[in-house]
Amino acid sequence: MLDLDMVRRVVETNVLGVIRVTNAVLPLLRRSPSPRIVNLSSSVASLTHQAASAPEAGPVMAAYAPSKTFLNAVTVQYARAFAGTDILVNVACPGLVATDFTGFQGPRTPEQGAATAIRLATLPDGGPTGSFFEDEGVIPW
Repeated sequence: MLDLDMVRRVVETNVLGVIRVTNAVLPLLRRSPSPRIVNLSSSVASLTHQAASAPEAGPVMAAYAPSKTFLNAVTVQYARAFAGTDILVNVACPGLVATDFTGFQGPRTPEQGAATAIRLATLPDGGPTGSFFEDEGVIPW
């Protein structure tokens, strides 16, 4: 059984928090010569990947994976809202990074995990928007 309070906390952080921050910085982005929004997600957000292999089970993952899928969907909605502008909105998967969340068990360093986000944050005008990326390219939804 899912703990509704845990799901609420995870969605509050991973989705609603991102929406709050994005909305707060929109006035600054609109004045930027190269406005970019890069949300950080996870490969477990991919419904294609979830269908192909069972992600780690457990109450935390049962809240985390759907929250990242939700974040990806919100990213697409922002990309649609800004179509025709210079604001590019994408989502990056950093991979399994050695952080507090992973108990420092991830094989990637924070620097390695940041590479895709940095690439997306520095895209040229007219670059992709509304897509889900990892180091190797686009992740299927």
